[in-house]
Amino acid sequence: MKNNFITAVRLTLVCAVFFCGIYPLTIWGIAQLTPHQGKGDMVSQDGRTYYANVGQSFTAERYFWSRPSAVGYNAAGSAGSNKGPSNPAYLAEVQARIDTFLAQHPNTVKAQIPADLVTASGSGLDPNISVQAARVQVMRVANVRRLSEKTVQELVDNQTEKALFGLLGTERINVLKLNLALDKLK
Repeated sequence: MKNNFITAVRLTLVCAVFFCGIYPLTIWGIAQLTPHQGKGDMVSQDGRTYYANVGQSFTAERYFWSRPSAVGYNAAGSAGSNKGPSNPAYLAEVQARIDTFLAQHPNTVKAQIPADLVTASGSGLDPNISVQAARVQVMRVANVRRLSEKTVQELVDNQTEKALFGLLGTERINVLKLNLALDKLK
């Protein structure tokens, strides 16, 4: 019993030193090598500052809409909905989002709606949408802002972020950056 106790104390001390000292310092050091030194991607425009790496709510017709959030875009409560694809409440919620989208985009059919526009991400704070999700909204945004579809489509193309190293992930668009660039067009 004494050996077990001593072993447990040693393991606790080793874990405490590693997980409370070495590991955090290593992660902090790696973060210092990133473009924003681990402080997040901050964007400033018109005297306001935004975190571009945290999802934001855009629901006005004149903006590209964000991916839905299960936590109301509250970064303090990052989480998914934990509802499975067979949950009736979840299915009703997704169907309501589809109906809302179709009402605002009468030239779109259900099969054209990307999943990321009607389902929340695992964190509930995904700042990005797929390129397809932006393209399906181009006509609405162009009409509301009285811009040509070509102009808005070019903006979407310019805001498209490529996959990491051309291999990891997919092309995506940061909705906040896209909407701020859209506001600069006027």
